Amino acid sequence: MDIGLILPLAEDESGMAHSWTNLRAAAVQAEELGFDSVWVYDHLLHRFEGHPTVGFWEAWTMLTAVAASTTRVKLGTTVLCAGFRNPALLAKMAETLDEVSGGRLILGLGAGWHEPEFDAFGIPFDHRVSRFEEALQIIPPLLNDRKVDFRGTYHWAESCEIRPHGPRESGVPILVAAFAPRMLRLTARYADQWTTDWLGPESKVKEEIGKVHAACEAEGRDPATLKITGGVTVAYPDLGSCPAWTSTPDSYLTGDTQSLAAQLIAYRDLGVHHILTNLYPFSPKAIARYGEAVSVAQKLKR
Repeated sequence: MDIGLILPLAEDESGMAHSWTNLRAAAVQAEELGFDSVWVYDHLLHRFEGHPTVGFWEAWTMLTAVAASTTRVKLGTTVLCAGFRNPALLAKMAETLDEVSGGRLILGLGAGWHEPEFDAFGIPFDHRVSRFEEALQIIPPLLNDRKVDFRGTYHWAESCEIRPHGPRESGVPILVAAFAPRMLRLTARYADQWTTDWLGPESKVKEEIGKVHAACEAEGRDPATLKITGGVTVAYPDLGSCPAWTSTPDSYLTGDTQSLAAQLIAYRDLGVHHILTNLYPFSPKAIARYGEAVSVAQKLKR
């Protein structure tokens, strides 16, 4: 099981965002401490009624900069909204970033869900899953075979090729975020990895993994060929302020090094292959403390 750190690209409750200098330092620190991966999420803004607008740094730009600042950690998107970018161009971007990173990219994709950001940036929100399905008929062939010839209702890539090729003959692995039955079927059909978003209690993890495994079987695929990914929140309130929603103990993981490592390993025993971590507070001290638990978990996982 791999363990990764999510870089926070959003403004916090005070309207402040982490600078690139801080994000770069965090990524380098995570790599030095032995984390397996570093991840970014993909939003343009959040607007919820009764709350101020929340802004975000652009995900792909930040991940490219992280790729140039690190040498070992895997680099992932959790997840990139396929609707924000032309799918053929996105495949080209992924192949190029895989070259820059030396073959470390995991391309996480989703259909998107927050309509206000689509509206604000002039991006169609209708038929999101149908648009996503067409994108998946373009992106995986381009990354795996480096060519595709497709024309759909919403997207097309006619006689398209990716040249030059990146470092991996097998192409960039694709991760899909999916929950509803149709999206789970698309995951089983096209993805190398699947994310269940936030893992939660054991019963929920088993239920969600059961759903995606059933989708694999319905598509004639061996469920064992699909890697399972999911997120956890880890908080250390004694090291600094945490978001208001982490006020209840059951909303996050915490504890001493051994206890937290055991909690992480418990997910491996449920069939999770890769854990992504939202960490609060997001500070060098918190990363260092969590790194100790990650180090112990890395030894236990062997």
